[in-house]
Amino acid sequence: MTEKLPIRCGWHGEDPEYVRYHDEEWGVPEWDSRALWEKLVLDGFQAGLSWITILRKRDNFREAFQGFNPEVIADWGEEDVQRLLKNKGIIRHRGKIEATITNAQAYLKIEAAEGFSDYCWNFVGGAPLQNSWGSLLDVPPQTALSQKFSKNLKERGFKFCGPTIVYAWMEACGLANDHLTTCFRHEELRAR
Repeated sequence: MTEKLPIRCGWHGEDPEYVRYHDEEWGVPEWDSRALWEKLVLDGFQAGLSWITILRKRDNFREAFQGFNPEVIADWGEEDVQRLLKNKGIIRHRGKIEATITNAQAYLKIEAAEGFSDYCWNFVGGAPLQNSWGSLLDVPPQTALSQKFSKNLKERGFKFCGPTIVYAWMEACGLANDHLTTCFRHEELRAR
């Protein structure tokens, strides 16, 4: 008897690391402020690249950015930017590195004022949006909500957080359940 394989969204291809990410991480609601910020930073680094590139370098990013500790990163300057530009284990893009420092500063202001997690989850009413896409072609690259969210982040000092990046981040962090209705994870996450 052949074991029946679960039906997945399909965007991950056959790469085992990507499949594991889809099955275990993508779309799982994230409530931790620092983890939400880390994922937003990584989505900013992904701009113009494939997510698997970032996923394969994620441990290098975590090491280079000291565990994505915003309190540490917020105080970085040009010497740190130069150090990171020489790090072959990460994406060496000056604008994205500098944006991470700026974003750490903006994050700390939001965290102190209202909590970054609360700030983020308030955009979706405190619970994941439950979408019902039947095909990858149905999933929008951005929404009116991600446009509003992106605009607000930028007003608060964030960079590399356009509406497409923000929507991809919302999907990854479970603010929106965008697993296809045919995917085994869709109902699992809806039931949480």
